[in-house]
Amino acid sequence: MRHNKKFNHLSRTASHRAAMLSNMAVSLIMHKRITTTVAKAKALKKYVEPLITKSKNDTTNSRRVVFSYLKDKYAVTELFKEISVKVADRPGGYTRIIKTGFRANDAAPMCFIELVDYDENMAKTEKKVRRTRRSKKAAAADEAPAAPVAEATEEAPAAPVAEETAE
Repeated sequence: MRHNKKFNHLSRTASHRAAMLSNMAVSLIMHKRITTTVAKAKALKKYVEPLITKSKNDTTNSRRVVFSYLKDKYAVTELFKEISVKVADRPGGYTRIIKTGFRANDAAPMCFIELVDYDENMAKTEKKVRRTRRSKKAAAADEAPAAPVAEATEEAPAAPVAEETAE
């Protein structure tokens, strides 16, 4: 039975896990997006979201509590000055995990975790249309009738005028 086994130990000791999650949280706060394994991203999500919620209330005590987790004053400043302002109206769900495939050497499932309100790169990119062999033929078929129709309308009036002038 799995009683009281609510978090993933990630095959690390408690001190190693705490240090790793702290470093990953600092990297996420400073860079807004990091690439990691899916298991670590899920553990990081549970670690960093309460800190972001705590940063909405900018008091000395909340800064000290967040600093005890992050141990980086620049990350704490970034969190309280910029990130908390941007997520002020969001009631949770500050991070997003997007799976990217498998790592080449050990086939570990990889993903990137990012702050939801800092997805300028994803907002700028257009959604790519997935193409298959059939869709290429369908796209060519859609384009093909459009071009001859335009040419036929231009040639049709020109041809009768040329015949009339010849007579």
